[in-house]
Amino acid sequence: TTSLSSLPTCASSSVIMADVDQNEKAFQKQDCVFAGAKGKKVRYTRTVGLGFKTPKAAVEGGYIDKKCPFTGNVNIRGRILKGVVVSTKMTRTVVIRRDYLRFVRKYRRFEKRHSTLSAHCSPAFRVKEGDVVTVGQCRPLSKTV
Repeated sequence: TTSLSSLPTCASSSVIMADVDQNEKAFQKQDCVFAGAKGKKVRYTRTVGLGFKTPKAAVEGGYIDKKCPFTGNVNIRGRILKGVVVSTKMTRTVVIRRDYLRFVRKYRRFEKRHSTLSAHCSPAFRVKEGDVVTVGQCRPLSKTV
């Protein structure tokens, strides 16, 4: 899943001028933007739909994230889930806890249960522990996320 978390072509997108911070070992660039252009800097952004607006940090930001649904190559499809952030210790990844009730027929009562899931968190969002977040399902981004 990815935090609200695909077209390799630049159809239905907007291109805006931006400076990009290079803070990784490998050179970071967006797939849809020609990095060798002299003079102006451009940035690829798009809308994910489903009633979610593109954050201003994604449009004006200086980050490169290929797993970001607003600036990268990821489609949001399937389920939309809500949960509480439990951990933000991993880089660009949050652990979300979802509480739910399960009915036990023998005792005719409900028992509390929970499940945790890891989700990619785009640098466009500032998330801390205890925040209630909405995540969207996408293709597998890594082994566990």
